[in-house]
Amino acid sequence: MRLGELLRIAGMAGDGDQTITGFAIDHRKVAPGTIFGAFQGASVNGEDFIPAAIEAGAIAVVARPEARVEGALHLTDVNPRRAFARLAAGFFSPYPATIVAVTGTNGKTSTVEMTRQIWRMAGERAASIGTLGVTTPDGSVSTGLTTPDIVTFLANMAGLAREGVSHVAYEASSHGLDQYRGEGPAVSASAFTNFSRDHLDYHGTMEAYFAAKMRLFTEVVAPGSPAVIHDAGDGSDWTAKAIAAASARGLTVLTVGEGGSFLKLIAREPGQLGQLLHIEHEGAVRKVNLPLIGAYQAANALVSAGLAMATGVSAAATFDALTRLQPVRGRLERAAINAAGAPAYVDYAHTPDALEAAIAALRPHVAQGGKLIVVFGAGGDRDAGKRPQMGEVAARAADVAIVTDDNPRSEDPAAIRAAIMAGVGSAAREIAREIGGRRAAIAAAIGQAGSRDIVLIAGKGHEQGQIFGSGDNMRIEAFDDVEVARQCAGGQC
Repeated sequence: MRLGELLRIAGMAGDGDQTITGFAIDHRKVAPGTIFGAFQGASVNGEDFIPAAIEAGAIAVVARPEARVEGALHLTDVNPRRAFARLAAGFFSPYPATIVAVTGTNGKTSTVEMTRQIWRMAGERAASIGTLGVTTPDGSVSTGLTTPDIVTFLANMAGLAREGVSHVAYEASSHGLDQYRGEGPAVSASAFTNFSRDHLDYHGTMEAYFAAKMRLFTEVVAPGSPAVIHDAGDGSDWTAKAIAAASARGLTVLTVGEGGSFLKLIAREPGQLGQLLHIEHEGAVRKVNLPLIGAYQAANALVSAGLAMATGVSAAATFDALTRLQPVRGRLERAAINAAGAPAYVDYAHTPDALEAAIAALRPHVAQGGKLIVVFGAGGDRDAGKRPQMGEVAARAADVAIVTDDNPRSEDPAAIRAAIMAGVGSAAREIAREIGGRRAAIAAAIGQAGSRDIVLIAGKGHEQGQIFGSGDNMRIEAFDDVEVARQCAGGQC
């Protein structure tokens, strides 16, 4: 594609006969013919690398008007991330015909994966993009980010289309939405799962965090498209605000959950390996045996069902698919059963609300007289305010709490644990204790669990490593909660 042609497609001023070979936001990935995006980041300013990018062969640079560009076309924009995304979208197209995006604090990963599964069971070639990587009909490739950078995202989307994938569900994280990492491809339907405290180290306030999420409704999707919104029926102001934002955009709002009107959850009966859902749709109540445990898994399944139906899957096929959903990696995943018969579950819960939801999901399955033993920590270099809140949740909702290390990064692990323990409070100290090493903490929990007990290992879920240090001093040590739980249950810790 010629530069002038791409500029016309994107509706931008300029001309040029040069052949475009690719896009890059990392100057080390620039080759002759590349368009380079130079953005200001939290710790690195991409404008500092403009000369190196041009020397490597960049023919154009997308940057702020005040940036200095010599030796290449300067494509100026007050919002260079958005302009770069618009250009890149035109270069990488075409994309799969049906694309849905899911935002919210918790549940995005499960929802996009469940949506992919429902589509697949309905006969579509479907894929998902998110925290677990790119999951296609043929396998998975990890990307390492909930929403990958815009170049990787668009290249993945275009690659899926070339492979014959027609349906894609992707996670729209607040970071990704704020940084225009998911722009370009037309979104057929969107969804909002829930909203609670997270990422305030980046966004600063809950209002700014929510506004970033709402960009999906207010800017990314086209007016008139369906917006599936989970309504727990608890009168949440955030749910009401999400509905208002979608409605103001002219989206077709489809609410699901206890307070839903499109798919209303009438009742939920926990079972040993799943739960029976009573769902009202178009005036009729259907009973669905969902093979996943927990209220929040039911919520995710309903959002997925709403997205599937909004994109053409029949109600009958959707409800049938719900009965055959497979567990999502690291989301209330039963990892092991110890010698006493106590199961250990691994979950990605790393916020106060998510931790409380995971505990609540397992509580009905604890035998009479048994205990719910929770192992958890908090990540370093992230929102410190949620640490005491997580301690308070564990002290109130669990029977035994073991506070351990998560991904300390550059912080002192002991200081992170102390902040969590401060939330436990002196009255509940008898149920909580610290064990710094994560392996030792998991071993202690599984070792003490009796036949009536359940162990929850929270925080890291699907992750395969533990992060220490930051920047040039960062190291990632291999660590898989599921594998460690299995080793400990087998007496190998």
